[in-house]
Amino acid sequence: MPEITHSQVARFAAERVNLPHNDAAKHRAQVNGLRDRLATKITDDPGYGLVKSLHAGSVAKRTALRSVNDLDLAVYVKAAEAPTKDAELVPWLADRLYEATTNMNRDQFEEQTHCVTVHYRGSGLDVDVVPVLYEGEANDVGYLIKKHTGDRLRTSTRLHLDFIANRRKTYGLEFLELIRLTKWWKRQIVMRTDPDFKFKSFMIELIWAHLADTGVSLADYPKALEAFFEWIVKTGLEERVTFTDYTPASAFPAPGSAPVEILDPVNPENNVAIRYDNAGRDKILNAAASAYDALTDARFATTKGRAVDNWQELLGPTFKG
Repeated sequence: MPEITHSQVARFAAERVNLPHNDAAKHRAQVNGLRDRLATKITDDPGYGLVKSLHAGSVAKRTALRSVNDLDLAVYVKAAEAPTKDAELVPWLADRLYEATTNMNRDQFEEQTHCVTVHYRGSGLDVDVVPVLYEGEANDVGYLIKKHTGDRLRTSTRLHLDFIANRRKTYGLEFLELIRLTKWWKRQIVMRTDPDFKFKSFMIELIWAHLADTGVSLADYPKALEAFFEWIVKTGLEERVTFTDYTPASAFPAPGSAPVEILDPVNPENNVAIRYDNAGRDKILNAAASAYDALTDARFATTKGRAVDNWQELLGPTFKG
């Protein structure tokens, strides 16, 4: 049969897409080494200004691609002691991180606009350390300084990790795999056709969570991917995406005027797609329509070569079926 099967896509993901277990373990060890040094400094120095740190991002969520080379760490800082402006907060955090290390130079702590990137010369990995202003709330709830505006954004790294972990427990490892495959598809577009293509990984995660919550089966990867792109095309991304894990629907804000509304499950006041204008939404719609057409054409292909050609539009030329 020329049709591409679930097992073929799963094998490709295992061989090309997924971060190998041993590499993931090394990445986590890199982050945990930094966390341990911070924990020691926090214990030894009550005036240090930091409270705790949590591994965040795709490696922590287990949605990282094989190509990942940067990691994420949320560092909770005492809001009463830390500067609140990015121009002051980021250099302050870089100094605090440097203080906690004994074998690194200050220039390995690069100050970015909204985070500090720690460069590890031995492994070549980078860790982006994001400051979270902390005022003692439960569930590690704190406040980010929003890009572009400087406003405070309520968030919780722990609850975000729990959100993904709970759906992995409910829907199985297929939930994580389909997120990775979709991120890989996005990466192919950026690398091969449109370097300016934007589709936030967090948005991809939340759309998959929404589809799984509403009954889309994840057991067959070709069918599930087809359902993902079909949903984007049919809704035009005009269907509001919300979750009641941490907030009842009665507490959601009224619909806004943004072209795309995908509400953060931890803080529904935060529309994670707020920066996508109509042109940005249309780019996603067009890419999804092309992917959907390729998948349906592959499903009805009369030759294996035609089916593989269509799947290569999604997953790149290394997909052989």
